[in-house]
Order: sequence, then structure tokens, then C-alpha cells
Amino acid sequence: MAFESWATKFLSTRVQIMGMSISTFSYVGIEIVAASALEAKWPHQSPGSRTPSNVTPRPNATLIGNSVKFSAIFISILAAVAYTLAGFLVTLDIYRGDCELPRVSWLPKEVKDRCPSPGSKAAFVAIALNSGIPHLADIFNVFLIFTCLTCTSTNLYVASRTLFGLTSGLEGGKGQRWYLRILAWFGKTNRHKVPIRSVLFSAIAFWWVLFLQLIGKPETRNSINMFVEVLSEMASMAVLIVWACECLAFIRYYHCISTHQTVLREKGVFQVERDDYNEYPYRSHGQPLLAYIAFSGCLFILVVAGGAALWKGFHRLPFLAPYLTIFVFFGLWILLKIARKAPWAFVDLSDGHMVAKKLQRLHEIRGATQT
Repeated sequence: MAFESWATKFLSTRVQIMGMSISTFSYVGIEIVAASALEAKWPHQSPGSRTPSNVTPRPNATLIGNSVKFSAIFISILAAVAYTLAGFLVTLDIYRGDCELPRVSWLPKEVKDRCPSPGSKAAFVAIALNSGIPHLADIFNVFLIFTCLTCTSTNLYVASRTLFGLTSGLEGGKGQRWYLRILAWFGKTNRHKVPIRSVLFSAIAFWWVLFLQLIGKPETRNSINMFVEVLSEMASMAVLIVWACECLAFIRYYHCISTHQTVLREKGVFQVERDDYNEYPYRSHGQPLLAYIAFSGCLFILVVAGGAALWKGFHRLPFLAPYLTIFVFFGLWILLKIARKAPWAFVDLSDGHMVAKKLQRLHEIRGATQT
């Protein structure tokens, strides 16, 4: 019976595609273990390991491959497998129309009226209640509270480092415009090299969203749920845009270093020898195929899965939730292109000597952030 229920849900293509967009939020931040490792303090290289004078000296951050190898490579994979397996197991033991589960706020009234009172329990908690095992639901609630706290910590890290990265290169001295001075203030660190200003601002920026859930008036409850759904969906779509850009950047980087391998070797550019396990710090097996698959998957969720709710008619909320972030992203991108009079094409990577200079400059920038 359980398998029959799961098979029926699996065949409901529209519902499954909608679920892909919603479940993206669960995977946000699983790669932060590798990214946060760049802030660790690495041991200095020994005098005997100095590089020749014609080779750019390597920053200590390149030791990441040996220092946090397991965490940086496998934790994100293990987390993704655990989330996917947990989601699969849930589908085997609960009906998607179970009244204990929460409902999206834009569902028609006749669908909502099928349950006497709207549910707000997580799927695992609902299964635990239906099992009849004493205190099992309480155990799951405690675990979910812990995961919420860790999720909050991860999102705070991402938000603060993003704000710091966007503002650290701005000049905030006298003569600059007032908004540039304000933004540049967030690009500073304390004596421990922590962007505490960005951390504090990121922590208080959305604290008020939590208190919206305390409003219990029936006439405002549905509007608040709609707002929270749009906000969470926008966050997921923003991360998908970042992932898509990262995949595209890696694809271009992969083909670039493959094309100009000889020139890069002559110029002494490090971290481009993919065949040398010690030289190349990035663990990227199955490339560039996996990068193409990931890039295609991000585009599919952004463009197709996000709009699956519109297949049977236009609804304002399901349209804004996935696509508002995309519109804002492209709007800001176009405005920046116009304001900075930047070219609309990708950076030209056909000249190997120019590529070598760009890569050396990127290594210098990254090395400067570690000091």
C-alpha cells in the first residue's frame, strides 16, 4: 500500500516538479564547509619548500587540499545523500494530502477545506504521530530545532560573507558619495580578521520575520504565510542563480586551462595542473560533465520547475515566488552594465598570455584576503 501511494505521487509529474523547486531550500549551504575553510589559519611553508624565483609564490591557503580534505570534499556529498534518502523514505509512509502537513497559501479554498484545520507539522513529526510511539514526535521536534539553529548559523555566515565580499573593495574616504561610504563601512574587519559589521547587520536584517508567525488573527494569517513563502522561495532561487554562475565559471575555467596549459606552465602559474594531485587543489572528478549536468539542473529548476504551479492557470503568488528573484537579478545586472559601461560579452580568454596574467592576479587577490 505504501509503495502504491509513492508510485501514484511519483507519476504526478507536475507535483514532483513543484517539489524540486521547494526542496531546493533544504540543500542550501551544504557546500559552505569547503568555502569556510578558506578562513582557517594555515601553517606557513617551510624554508626548504620555497618556489623558484620565476614562479609566483603560493599562498598558505593552497594547503587546504591536505588540511581539510575530508570535510571539504565529502561533507557536502554526505549531506546531499542524507537529505535525498530522507525525502525518499518520507514518501513511502505518508500521503501528500495528509491534514497534518502544511499547505501552500495559494491553494484554492476547496482544497484547503478538505482538512478541518490547517496543519503545520513537518513530515517526520506527522509520521511519528501516526506511528503511535510515545514521545517519538517530541524527539523529532528537538532534532528539527537543532537543524533550524544550524541552518540559521549557515545562512548567517553566507549572508555576512556575501555582504563583506561585495563591499570590501569599495573606497569609503572623503569625497565619496554617502551611500558608498556606508557600504564601505561593512567591508571592514576587526583585529581578528572577522567582518563583524557584516555579521551584525546580517543577523538583525530579517529578525522581524520570526515575529510575523506570532500574529494569530485569521484575516492576516494567510497574507503572512504568502509573504514568508515568497521570501523563502526567493532565497532558494537566489542560491540557484549563484550555483549556476559557479558552474558556468568552472566550465570556462576548465576549458581555459586545458587550452592554454603550455603557456600557463611556461609562465609559472600554479593550481592549473589537473594531472598533478598535489598541484591542483580542487577535487573535481568527472569534469566537465558534472559541471554541465549541474548547470543544466540549475537552469531547469529556475525556469521550468519554478513555474510548474502555473501549468494549469496563472496565479500571482506562484509566479512571483520563483521568478521575482530572477527579474531582480537580471535587472541589477543590466543596470550595472549600463552604469559601468561594461561590455556585454564574456571576458575574452583566447589569449594565453592574458589568461596567465588574469590567473596570477586572482591568486594575488585571494592571497591578500588570507593575510
